[in-house]
Amino acid sequence: MSIRNIAIIAHVDHGKTTLVDELLKQSGSFRENQRVAERVMDSNDLEKERGITILAKATSVEWKGTRINIVDTPGHADFGGEVERILSMVDGAIVLVDASEGPMPQTKFVVGKALKVGLKPIVAINKIDRPDGRHEEVVNEVFDLFAALDATDEQLDFPILYGSGRDGWMNVNPEGPKDQGMAPLLDLVLKHVPEPTVAEGPFRMIGTILEANPFLGRIITGRVHSGSVKPNQAVKVLGQDGKLLESGRISKILAFRGIERQPIEEAHAGDIVAIAGLTKGTVADTFCDPSVTEALTAQPIDPPTVTMSFIVNDSPLAGTEGDKVTSRVIRDRLFKEAEGNVALKIEESSEKDSFFVSGRGELQLAVLIETMRREGFELAVSRPRVVMHKDESGQLLEPVEEVVIDVDEEHSGVVVQKMSERKAEMVELRPSGGNRVRLVFFAPTRGLIGYQSELLTDTRGTAIMNRLFHDYQPYKGEIGGRINGVLLANEPGEAVAYALFNLEDRGPMVIEPGEKVYEGMIIGIHTRDNDLEVNVLKGKKLTNMRAAGKDEAVRLTPPIKMTLERALSWIQDDELVEVTPKSIRLRKLHLDPHERKRFEKSRTAGAA
Repeated sequence: MSIRNIAIIAHVDHGKTTLVDELLKQSGSFRENQRVAERVMDSNDLEKERGITILAKATSVEWKGTRINIVDTPGHADFGGEVERILSMVDGAIVLVDASEGPMPQTKFVVGKALKVGLKPIVAINKIDRPDGRHEEVVNEVFDLFAALDATDEQLDFPILYGSGRDGWMNVNPEGPKDQGMAPLLDLVLKHVPEPTVAEGPFRMIGTILEANPFLGRIITGRVHSGSVKPNQAVKVLGQDGKLLESGRISKILAFRGIERQPIEEAHAGDIVAIAGLTKGTVADTFCDPSVTEALTAQPIDPPTVTMSFIVNDSPLAGTEGDKVTSRVIRDRLFKEAEGNVALKIEESSEKDSFFVSGRGELQLAVLIETMRREGFELAVSRPRVVMHKDESGQLLEPVEEVVIDVDEEHSGVVVQKMSERKAEMVELRPSGGNRVRLVFFAPTRGLIGYQSELLTDTRGTAIMNRLFHDYQPYKGEIGGRINGVLLANEPGEAVAYALFNLEDRGPMVIEPGEKVYEGMIIGIHTRDNDLEVNVLKGKKLTNMRAAGKDEAVRLTPPIKMTLERALSWIQDDELVEVTPKSIRLRKLHLDPHERKRFEKSRTAGAA
């Protein structure tokens, strides 16, 4: 059976996963009466909740006697480590673009990588039924984008389809006919995407996706580069430097058939399969026949730009809500994550009770923290910091991102003002239809930490911000941080509604009545710029005097709910977010007030 390997590339929420659902349905991958979840490829709980693809996944459909392996790639640049490896497995790409929004920064990021590897693109204009659709302009924007990314003449001569993934049709004409379903797209894949190139020689394969299975152990997915492989065959694993990592036997070979993986007796060059049975081989390693001496070269991965400290939770409430609290358990989990996620870098601190975790962006690290808390981990995390570099002359360089903000015209002034305060440089301003404008900035990553929630407040929730790593540029100088101080609990106990009510004129709260607090925990935002210790345990003094209207229940203003991402971007350098399976608390790094003063003095002396 002949094979085609394709990736689906698109910006967040442009409809990749929905399109894959339709391809699976229409190619007959499901039984007539089979119940199928919506967005079947987003299998992870966090992916379903957030509506984004985090992990790259493979599936396959059979069409006119050809097996088409499809890889669903994440749209966020934060998960770009997944994307870069995946592109080495495929020979073509479907670039899916929204008929109204056009190509966005995240699309640019993945398409740039795909064109560099030499993939042949097919452009699919999705959501053609949108009332604000402008498909002709979008096609021109896609062409300009490909040209700007140095596409070859062959890549610029791309075929175009129009349609709606949700309604299940694609066609060469924007008007249809719609009754052919996804057939025009599948036919175009067979015609336009070349068969996988097969190298001569014995079995070789680069690992691209790693996962743990409770029954089969480590499962590595990749594309067979040359030769063939059978269960029980002896293989060895070579690292990127060509050194032998381990030898062993393959216990099982799994092929993607629809949304299921089925064991097969033999896999040939060009096919995408998962193999089990090895204990050390990981992503970017070469799995090969014992006679092979040289490793295959893996795609280089972009360096991390943001780092955070993961610290063992030492608060007075440590261990009351989670069962995985020791540094050894946290260390094992982080190193296990770094094995499969090549865009993460983990370093141990000298004290051994904290770890420096570096990644592509706050979202990637927030997803890791959220996954860990759901697994029962308790830990404290610091504010994200950017990873600085020095050039040959010793000049300090910092990461700069390309930021695209789509916003209503009336709010564009405040966005430009706030971005310039964060040392951003505006490079483009153009109307994007429907009284909206598109603003493009080059902004230091430092300045963008915590800006998302502020942007939504400033624009009444109408702005859409997309970010993409641009390059390292000379340090832009100091950027102003948070202007408010915090309200701190001064003793442990349970917060009392009466006390919170009396503190409301000091600033908004971030905790509810009845919540457990401890000394040094942040319970609210101070209206001034200094920190203030307050008593939240003080109840109402009871007397036997009664007066009409005096004793009604206190009416509290609802507290500000701190989500994990918001908390991470809001805290300062001397504060931490305590993350447990049930709670997200904010606290000072030093809980004791005397220690805090000593720390502040030493910091001021160091700065002077």
